[in-house]
Amino acid sequence: MQPDYSRLIGDETWAFIHDTETWYPPETATYPIERQRQIYDAMCRAFHNGRPAGITTEDRPIAGVPCRIYTPAQIGGAETVVYYHGGGFVVGGLDSHDDVCAEICAGTGRRVISADYRLAPEHRHPAAFEDALAVAEAVGASGPVLLAGDSAGGNLAAAVAHRLRGSGVQVTGQVLVYPVLGGDRRSGSYVTHAEAPMLTLDDVEFYATIRHPGGAEPVGDPTTAPLEDSDFTRLPPTVVLSAECDPLADDATAYAARIVAAGGKALARTEAGLVHGYLRARHRDPRAAASFARVVASIRALAEGACPEGASSEPSRSAS
Repeated sequence: MQPDYSRLIGDETWAFIHDTETWYPPETATYPIERQRQIYDAMCRAFHNGRPAGITTEDRPIAGVPCRIYTPAQIGGAETVVYYHGGGFVVGGLDSHDDVCAEICAGTGRRVISADYRLAPEHRHPAAFEDALAVAEAVGASGPVLLAGDSAGGNLAAAVAHRLRGSGVQVTGQVLVYPVLGGDRRSGSYVTHAEAPMLTLDDVEFYATIRHPGGAEPVGDPTTAPLEDSDFTRLPPTVVLSAECDPLADDATAYAARIVAAGGKALARTEAGLVHGYLRARHRDPRAAASFARVVASIRALAEGACPEGASSEPSRSAS
């Protein structure tokens, strides 16, 4: 039985959902790829909140990957945040998460680099992962990095963190927001929230299929599904935030639990009443605003070498 979303989701979040659907109809994933990108880009422009004062940007390639570099008026530390945008590995780019990255830069006092990795279906896996890794390695060659991303970008951040173990690149932490990490799509939140607003199980299946050549998902490959890694040791301190009303919700708690079980430090928060894509609601929905504040605070804490409260214990659920 599907959840009662009229009870779980508050009025502000419903208003955000309805506004989003005027730009990005629920059936958008069934449209031709170029049309999907046009719709997504238009929606992101409509929700763009501008950049905080004092943030400067520069667009230039890093390791051959187009990137946007955000620099605060006063840099608070040597750590650089490498951010990977969401979009199902199909849509999104430097502009889609421009204000999110600028606000992270302002809120943390750290330089932020947004990576415009290659998209499917023109560039199927492992193209996006290779780009994400190349940027992190290049940035990490000159100082510590902190990996962050949302949705598909959360997948890339985690996959890069797994690959960089023992590489000499200093990864001080990772912060993942409603990431897709390769959980069992036949159970848990994938079933409970199969028809959730903003992202359905059918959508997840579409993006998974289009990412891989011939639609065949590799088995046991952490570069595509970090939860399928057999080794969760030596990962950096991790914060994972998920939306309660999202098929992907259980990926966050499962991932944090695996890190803790392997002796690492991880914290998972399930944000009550929120839906996939809620970062765009952070200026209109108090719950989304509180969660984004946690994202920024977690990045800042990890960059300063501090583990967010509860990061060495079992993953927890948020009631806020």
